[in-house]
Amino acid sequence: MLLRQVRDDAADAETVQSVTAAAFHETELSAAWPHERLVRSHSRTRHMARTDPEGCWLAIDPDSGKALGAVLSTRREGTWGLSLFAVVPQAQGKGVGKALLDRARLHGRACLRGIICGSQDARAARRYRLAGFTLHPAMRLTGVVEDRSGLPEPDGVPVHPGTVHQRDLMDSVDRRLRGGAHGPDHEEMVRHFGLLVVDTLVGSGYCYLLGGKIELLAATSRRVATRLLTEALLRMPPGTEVTVPHLTAEQEWAVDVGLAAGLSVSNSGYLCLRGMRPPSPYIPSGAFL
Repeated sequence: MLLRQVRDDAADAETVQSVTAAAFHETELSAAWPHERLVRSHSRTRHMARTDPEGCWLAIDPDSGKALGAVLSTRREGTWGLSLFAVVPQAQGKGVGKALLDRARLHGRACLRGIICGSQDARAARRYRLAGFTLHPAMRLTGVVEDRSGLPEPDGVPVHPGTVHQRDLMDSVDRRLRGGAHGPDHEEMVRHFGLLVVDTLVGSGYCYLLGGKIELLAATSRRVATRLLTEALLRMPPGTEVTVPHLTAEQEWAVDVGLAAGLSVSNSGYLCLRGMRPPSPYIPSGAFL
């Protein structure tokens, strides 16, 4: 097995996407992925290959030349994050995943904090725990907002569409909550996701959303976070399937909003953290953490 860095080109972006689809048993489904999803997947890979070449690796079979696994990780100031970790089924349990994760972790060796949005896969959870991460059980809210009257009433905190020009505000919120700004990730996210921002004397925060999914939410207070999540749900078209992922017990404010909106709560993997408690009020992004 050979390890090489992921390159910032279309070929490697396609390779990472193919490995991911195979690892999560979506190979046949991926052929029917909407064009926009493929664009986001490829763009994320190339973005991270540019910003974090030492954190993005492919495992290659030296005989066939085929990719066996892929890992994408970032280092943002003092926080390391694992954005993607995938090994094709026929290579699982053969040391490929360990080699990839070990190489990616070297990219964050100087970071005091680490964050991974882990799935329910028991092998991955074991690997993360052995790597020194604390496993915080996570929840997911899903469903359709049937009765909007159950949502909290607007409390005077204004929410407005954001742009990349609010990056300094968002970086400031990031540092307060997770110890490191997302920095260039905001420029990538704003290209693909809708953005809502709060910037007032009572607090600040932001929320990225795509269709019915809350991609990332961060705020300086529960009041602001509740207002952002409520506004995001109110702006979704009627009948939209909603997903609010990666919620730990520290995010009860989000669970309360979701239950008031008629959403259902279920178990959903782990939020894996090193050197930090679950940031709150915060809903992490699986891809951008």
